[in-house]
Amino acid sequence: MDGFDLIIFDCDGVLVDSEIIAAQVESALLTEAGYPISVEEMNERFAGLTWKDILLQVERDASVPISASLLDKSQKLLDIRLEQEVQAIPGVEFAISRLTMKRCICSNSSSERLDMMLGKVGLKKLFKPNIYSAKDLGPDRTKPKPDIFLHGAAQMGVSPAKTVVVEDSTHGVHAARAAGMRVIGFTGGSHTYPSHADKLTDAGAETVISRMNDLPGVVAALGEWEGAF
Repeated sequence: MDGFDLIIFDCDGVLVDSEIIAAQVESALLTEAGYPISVEEMNERFAGLTWKDILLQVERDASVPISASLLDKSQKLLDIRLEQEVQAIPGVEFAISRLTMKRCICSNSSSERLDMMLGKVGLKKLFKPNIYSAKDLGPDRTKPKPDIFLHGAAQMGVSPAKTVVVEDSTHGVHAARAAGMRVIGFTGGSHTYPSHADKLTDAGAETVISRMNDLPGVVAALGEWEGAF
């Protein structure tokens, strides 16, 4: 393979350190609703999923009736916390400055939240206007479905086979592999847990990094290797 033509970044937990904040808010709400769960377990089981999908899975697994009001309550609390606390993942600007291929963001977060977070941490300028939300594609098209990654590649005019994705969640890795893309796992967010790297590898990531500064070298190395699909 003669390198990659496109690199796609997930946002939460890859570009901004937001997953830990979401886990804190959501674990508190679920515990209050009668489903006790720690922040660590939230990270391991649900990182990368939308809050709606998390609630649906909880209802299926534990038969705990979940109030529809939790949907709005979580979003409001989380937006307040993110606007106050979210920070960029260290090394992102360094990594991007050394990557020469096209780049975009493909996320399960809403366009409004992406705009707020990326603007707050100063990363929006590095990606605009190529920032895509799965929620803008229509209902039920979020990761682990591949739709947003296929949409991003199509918008950028690049074949999935010439695309590499950076993902921190198993759900995101599954989505990228289903899209026919190669994947680098990332464990540099505050929400990481002991088996994080192993789970990303098992899901289909070809390699896993914990420092964004290592990304350019890893992308170059993978681009020279066909890998295994």
